[in-house]
Amino acid sequence: MVPHRVPRWPWWLFWASPGWAQTACALRAGVQQRRWPGSSWGARRGCPSMSSRPPEVMLTQERYPVQRLPFSTVSEQDLATFEHIMPGRVSTDPAELEAHNVDWLRTVRGCSKVLLRPRTSEEVSHVLRHCHERNLAVNPQGGNTGMVGGSVPVFDEIVLSTALMNQVVSFDDVSGTLVCQAGCVLEELSRLVEERDFIMPLDLGAKGSCHIGGNVATNAGGLRFLRYGSLHGNVLGLEVVLADGTVLNCLTSLRKDNTGYDLKQLFIGSEGTLGVITAVSILCPPKPKAVSMAFLGCPSFAEVLRTFRTCKGSLGEILSAFEFMDATCMQLVGRHLHLACPVQESPFYVLIETSGSHAGHDAEKLGSFLEHALASGLVTDGTLATDQRRIKMLWALRERITEALGLDGYVYKYDLSLPVERLYDLVTALRARLGARAKHVVGYGHLGDGNLHLNVTAEAFSPSLLAALEPHVYEWTAGQRGSVSAEHGVGFKKRDMLGYSKPPAALQLMGQLKALLDPKGILNPYKTLPSRA
Repeated sequence: MVPHRVPRWPWWLFWASPGWAQTACALRAGVQQRRWPGSSWGARRGCPSMSSRPPEVMLTQERYPVQRLPFSTVSEQDLATFEHIMPGRVSTDPAELEAHNVDWLRTVRGCSKVLLRPRTSEEVSHVLRHCHERNLAVNPQGGNTGMVGGSVPVFDEIVLSTALMNQVVSFDDVSGTLVCQAGCVLEELSRLVEERDFIMPLDLGAKGSCHIGGNVATNAGGLRFLRYGSLHGNVLGLEVVLADGTVLNCLTSLRKDNTGYDLKQLFIGSEGTLGVITAVSILCPPKPKAVSMAFLGCPSFAEVLRTFRTCKGSLGEILSAFEFMDATCMQLVGRHLHLACPVQESPFYVLIETSGSHAGHDAEKLGSFLEHALASGLVTDGTLATDQRRIKMLWALRERITEALGLDGYVYKYDLSLPVERLYDLVTALRARLGARAKHVVGYGHLGDGNLHLNVTAEAFSPSLLAALEPHVYEWTAGQRGSVSAEHGVGFKKRDMLGYSKPPAALQLMGQLKALLDPKGILNPYKTLPSRA
């Protein structure tokens, strides 16, 4: 069994108000469980009333123009049915529901009154069959680490948590195939397979609390995408419960199966709108015997691009990660987290990781590349790491940028795919467009994948600043034939932006698939598909 873990990111890091973040820092030592300390919810629109606490997150239905669809409301008889299906694992406690109603960025909040914690796919099947019959909306939820409001209710949807579905079914140390339930925490799975000389094909900053089922449902990318590709290629099979309770068991461990439609691909990235993923079969690559890292300073983004081009040619098959961040990112990490920059101050920084089987061979290739990069002026300074402790220290500079931004104020987040040569242009353009209205505009991300994480911080949420950002950011991205979501998914926040990345025929087909698999629309409503669909 893989236990549910306390997340790597404690609640105090993500208050929208910098003042509350500073106050809460003093309290972090007392945090013992994954629960935000709460808010004064106020008895409005049927939401539970609670005592006065730190600033509440505005209800999603109040901040955004969304109306509740005509679903049924949960009755005492429904609760009795759920209790019969899973005795002792049905909660209507407002304090317990609090963390499940708010996303970890604290930007959206629902008012669900029911939390269900199934342990098996059979229990999920019974729950969904009943909800389908009663027309009750359901919000599947894993580790609740999503960035786009896809993992929490919008109104009073039933929260179906996979936290107790945390069993490892099997691991084949010949093929590297892992079969597990959807609620297994990514970091725990990583530890399990690393003990057997394998690694998970994805690695995320939220790995201490995100669930593998949620990773698959959102087609999460992360830090290993450059080397191992997307989950569409690494997931071998899925077990999924459909909206009417039908259990679709496609939990194969075969590398090759050319018998008709590859149905599992429908559910990878569907964000719980087509079915609830209950188990996953995933291919794990062998653990590299030699890992090295270089952290470099570059004088401009043009040199970052040239460094990447040279890096690919010089390092070839051992290149496993190529990340970049701008100077403001590094300044915020230093200011809020007190992490020191290991190289001299530069406009841009690059993090390069190599993974191979022969330490001497890899070190020779990396050394040769760095010698050329320094001699040609691509980089102005750099440092190398081969021991695990120092590698983790360098990775922290990149992985903890999100944390530092959360401490800087309210964060407007954008996760974009763009042509690599235009990746940073939008950051520069936005700084000029927003001026003093924004506290900081920063860019960082997975350069090797063409994935920009664009973040804008402000003292507090501002409708006028949001209006200056959207739809401008999406229009600019569409003009470059990019994607409005590279790896974070669509969720609630981006559902009406799909038209910037998908043609009308594609949106129509997506709506038809939803209608086929979930004709009543009970699975994660208000998410992924445009509201007009």
